[in-house]
Amino acid sequence: MGDPTGIGPEIIVRAWLDPIVHQVCRPVVIGRPVIFRRAAEMIGAKFSVIELDSLSRSDTLESIRREGDEHSPPPLLCFVAGSEAADEATKPCIDARGGAAAHDALVVAANAAIAGDLDAIVTAPLHKVALHEAGHDWPGHTELLAHLCGVDQYAMMLYLPPGKSDRGGPAGLGVVHVTLHMALREVFQHLRVDAIFEKIELAQIAFTKLRRSLGLPPCPALAVAALNPHAGEGGLFGDEESRLIVPAVDRAIERGWNVVGPLSVDTLMPAAVAGKYDAVIAMYHDQGHIALKLLDMFDAVNITLGIPIIRTSVAHGTAHDIAWQGRARASGMVQAILTAARLGVPANVD
Repeated sequence: MGDPTGIGPEIIVRAWLDPIVHQVCRPVVIGRPVIFRRAAEMIGAKFSVIELDSLSRSDTLESIRREGDEHSPPPLLCFVAGSEAADEATKPCIDARGGAAAHDALVVAANAAIAGDLDAIVTAPLHKVALHEAGHDWPGHTELLAHLCGVDQYAMMLYLPPGKSDRGGPAGLGVVHVTLHMALREVFQHLRVDAIFEKIELAQIAFTKLRRSLGLPPCPALAVAALNPHAGEGGLFGDEESRLIVPAVDRAIERGWNVVGPLSVDTLMPAAVAGKYDAVIAMYHDQGHIALKLLDMFDAVNITLGIPIIRTSVAHGTAHDIAWQGRARASGMVQAILTAARLGVPANVD
């Protein structure tokens, strides 16, 4: 559900109205039913919200779904999670009750996916300050999911699915981040050869699977961004390229992967947008986020790599400035759902 004070409930309800969502998967919403009824009423959605007390893989969900007819959307199936206090978090502002609701829904969803009751999870946005005010000291979804899954090697990948011009090659375009939610001054101390190589490896695995799911040869082309302007200009602007990035790239090349770098990001991104590379490995958060969000913020998908479950999300925030006004766009949520369904297709990874 994400934070109920933001646009999460609205974009979920709008996505539920899109027939393609029901063609590719059997969706279930996790959160507070009262909030989704309120969001449906706000946009005039004509479907009921049915509360579920189980996520078991039985025919129950299908029989409930058949309560609708072919000319109306199916009822929204909501597995109840979180405290009733969240139902009172109605103003679009930072509210600890909203942070708690986002946390509780994510924990329920992640545990259900780990147990095999769900094939994938898609998350609406949370607000990091509200999460902290609720007593949960996590920088965001990605780090909390890694903790719940018990993994140390993970990454965020922003992904533009294929289908539009200027968004990469036939498999789309991804940006994987070596460092993520931290102050810029801390980036340098977290950059290590092993950390950079791990993110190259995660990008290789992710795009091998994505390309196979799209019927493409499983041989992604990856480019690693430099940290400093002009890739350090031969050491004039820093030695991180020669000292940290080159050894990681060389290790990946030794594995037989199609990897180049370090490349200056200002020339790398136009080449990637033109389809030369499937994915870019960025050194820090804004180096990747700004480029992809300029291309298409509302269709971009956030994919968590390195965890044993499939998780995607929208690439935007809670948008308190337009929340609960009936103005939110659901295209990013729809793309996140479609991408999660695509990633759920079984495929071996070399």
